[in-house]
Amino acid sequence: MAPTTQLRRAVASSFLGSVIEYYDFLLYATASAVVFNKVFFSSLDPLVGTIASFGTFATGYLARPLGGILFGHYGDLLGRKKMLVLSMSLMGVASFLIGLLPTYAQVGWLAPAGLILLRVVQGISVGGEWGGAVLMSAEHATSRRGLWASFTNAGAPCGMVLSTAALTGTAALVGEQAFLDWGWRVPFLLSVVLLGIGLFVRMKVEETPVFKADRKPGSMPLADVLRNHPRTLLLAIGVGLSAFVAQSTLTTFVLAYGVQAGNSRQMILNALTLSSALAVIGIIGWSAMSDRVGRRPVVLVGAVLMAAFGFVLFPMVDNGFIVIALVLGQAVIHPMMYGPLAALYSELFNTGSRYTGASLGYQLAGLGAGLAPLLFAQVQKSSGTGAIPFILAAFCLLTVICTVTLHETSRTSLTGDRNAERGTGQLATPPSTHGTEA
Repeated sequence: MAPTTQLRRAVASSFLGSVIEYYDFLLYATASAVVFNKVFFSSLDPLVGTIASFGTFATGYLARPLGGILFGHYGDLLGRKKMLVLSMSLMGVASFLIGLLPTYAQVGWLAPAGLILLRVVQGISVGGEWGGAVLMSAEHATSRRGLWASFTNAGAPCGMVLSTAALTGTAALVGEQAFLDWGWRVPFLLSVVLLGIGLFVRMKVEETPVFKADRKPGSMPLADVLRNHPRTLLLAIGVGLSAFVAQSTLTTFVLAYGVQAGNSRQMILNALTLSSALAVIGIIGWSAMSDRVGRRPVVLVGAVLMAAFGFVLFPMVDNGFIVIALVLGQAVIHPMMYGPLAALYSELFNTGSRYTGASLGYQLAGLGAGLAPLLFAQVQKSSGTGAIPFILAAFCLLTVICTVTLHETSRTSLTGDRNAERGTGQLATPPSTHGTEA
């Protein structure tokens, strides 16, 4: 089949798969901010219930590095496609089962226990999904990787749009009380429909030519990353950490804070839906820009702007400007930090350990997204929101330091044919020999 056809299929599959995975994963994030504290932690004080709800939310992020290691290992040994089919299936089943869970009022603490277990499965699944989806695009088209790989990251806000729209639509149709009683389950149960669509598309994509040409059976990808690339892994984590902290601040913590500040749940969900939709444009646009000027300049500017934006975020929410705050933060500034990461992470490691290295770096950085709402909720409980912008700025400073230290990756070859990949639109072709990769 023509390489251009496979490129289109790979990008479409990666985008759709990411949309479905993050629909399920971020549906939980939104529900943890506006529903789960009342459904699964109803015996607790409202603020404590919110903290407990964010705690279960965080378990998914804690499980993501494990998913990155497991799926990365077998993805580097057996192929990207097989692991992507498995990760999507796990996510769909886990989300469907969340929709069937009994509440705390029905079975007591068995309910949150079951919620935590399924959230761990979600975390393992999405931890394995991202790396494979990015590599399916990046390894099919090894130039303009910022653009092509960014469609995987663009799937996250699309998934957020679908998840918040599903919650918003259900709440509007059935009313507040019915939504808390049973309506919140509907978006989770719809996961099984998205799963069927996603698997149909994903099965039509072939394995990447880079993997088929440079496969090394019997290798130990994790050992290679930890032994030969520990500095690169640590820098990768530092580069991405603030993007995830900012992401969950804007899409999870601000939701709960906005409700406490007197904004209606419907207005907050509408603001999140709008900003997430616009974030798709921002991610693709800034990632394409990184092909021209490099990954580092785009990420650096984004980190500096986000550090400054943190100091005006909560005053804007307090004064009713939550829509403007979310659009500016999530659709304009955050994509500068987040969009180029897809290509950047895939360019840091060799073919034989690329799935493992990219997944591990990305998912360890992603712990920031799971822990930040929990940390900020505790800070808010003890001293208000005054310290939160300083914490966010500190994470952004770490990203600046790590990005400056890291070498520019936008001209790195994935195939070993360094000259062929410098032009725009050059498709990946198997190298005649196994070149040494940067």
